[in-house]
Amino acid sequence: MTLVDILTLISGVLVGFTLGVIGGGGSILALPLLLYVVGMKDPHVAIGTSALAVAANAFANLIQHARAGTVKWPCALVFGASGVVGALVGSTLGKMVAGQHLLVLFAGVMIVVGVSMLRGKSGGGDPDVRITRPIAVRLVVIGLLAGLLSGFFGIGGGFLIVPGIMLGSGMPILNAVGSSLFSVGAFGSATAFNYALSGLVDWRVAGFFIAGGVAGGMAGMQTAIRLADHKGLLTRIFAFVLLAVAAYMLFRSLGGIGS
Repeated sequence: MTLVDILTLISGVLVGFTLGVIGGGGSILALPLLLYVVGMKDPHVAIGTSALAVAANAFANLIQHARAGTVKWPCALVFGASGVVGALVGSTLGKMVAGQHLLVLFAGVMIVVGVSMLRGKSGGGDPDVRITRPIAVRLVVIGLLAGLLSGFFGIGGGFLIVPGIMLGSGMPILNAVGSSLFSVGAFGSATAFNYALSGLVDWRVAGFFIAGGVAGGMAGMQTAIRLADHKGLLTRIFAFVLLAVAAYMLFRSLGGIGS
């Protein structure tokens, strides 16, 4: 095992742990960790690799939520199916954008996510929601847009998918989080597939990152249970971490564009 393998494993643990503790949005750290800790040079390879890793970890977490009965499968399947189309289009567009320019845009997304986490979310909704034609239409449209952005930036997109499913279906946040994992996994898989066709996935790095993510996710879930009363504080701390990392990415990326 090389130093790069160890750093990749640790990075995967950090992302998995964060996902386990705070849920949606945690995977957005995967790309900066691959770039600045693991040391991947090509932003497009880092995006393709992180998309694969995030997808695998999302499907692993989906199993736990499905067992707990929090997944609304009809809504999740409609949203996910339309979003896969968007992810394939978005990832194709993302490959056409210069790496440093893409990172600047990605840093902007991190700022939006950080601010949204500071604002918090409402958890209300109908836990017995049933899919209807109007709900299906809303889910298809919102899913397509969420998938497009997810594919373009190579991220899981949980921060977009959770509120998108809530808006489209009216389900509460607990069910939206569980249902969103199917879309996170599907969008990430579509993006990774598209990048892999262009040779832009590092399979060894992805393997170690996924292994670390699974281990970190298990530890994160246990920590979330013990610190349930402090989740709001943990989310706000993570939001400030995102804003700091975004500022660093802007500094590095804008410097790379200007040089």
